[in-house]
Amino acid sequence: MKKTILITGSTDGIGLETAKMLVAQGHHVLLHGRNPAKLAEAEKTLSALTQGEPIENYIADLSSMADVDAFAQAVSKKHASLDVLINNAGVFKTPKPITQDGLDARFAVNTLAPFLLTQKLMPLLGASSRVVNLSSAAQAPVDLEALAGRAKLPDDFDAYAQSKLALTIWSRSLALSLKDKGPAIIAVNPGSLLGTKMVKEGFNTAGKDIRIGSEILTRAALADEFSAASGKYFDNDSGEFASPHPDALDPQKCEALVHALEAVLAGTDG
Repeated sequence: MKKTILITGSTDGIGLETAKMLVAQGHHVLLHGRNPAKLAEAEKTLSALTQGEPIENYIADLSSMADVDAFAQAVSKKHASLDVLINNAGVFKTPKPITQDGLDARFAVNTLAPFLLTQKLMPLLGASSRVVNLSSAAQAPVDLEALAGRAKLPDDFDAYAQSKLALTIWSRSLALSLKDKGPAIIAVNPGSLLGTKMVKEGFNTAGKDIRIGSEILTRAALADEFSAASGKYFDNDSGEFASPHPDALDPQKCEALVHALEAVLAGTDG
């Protein structure tokens, strides 16, 4: 059955490779990027696989909560439903570590943007839909002051690892709150040190085949094995569902983090 699938950060890397796989299987993929030229190139690449079917695309800077809100509105105007949302977009190193909202860019793009986008698109996501969130093997205890923009994290890796644990926490918390009344929400570590631009810039290594990541995202989006996996964490390094960082299983820490996310978003344009 043909599905409508939105992939954030789908102009290169794992996102683009996942889009190629899904389009080749006949699904309707909604592209997203923040660079118009890269988005146009990705659209051209995918158009060659669709036998003439137009490729839908959206421009949004996910470091801006106002952009995220506008992005969600644009998708909602064109679609009454979504089968899958893949929150793939992420940032590690950036020349602008503080956003226009006064937030750490890693928390903004990796944690807050997918949280807000998922919330805004929830009316489109039915009980049989799925939200696949890109987590990481890198997970570190979250400094809520840093998440709120009231403290700075000078280390890129620490900021990234905290943002990915925060994403993993809200994925589980939202899944538990929705139970069977909403989409399955699954956090996935696509694989460590895959050959993405982020890994090449951050770790000075070519990395492993990015298709390792795109294959697991495609499985998470479509395969029956993930249909009842809401609230779970899949570790593609081990190839199985696994326990995330212990903080993601601590109800008090999870509640505190979700409250912190909601407070931050209440103070932005999102």
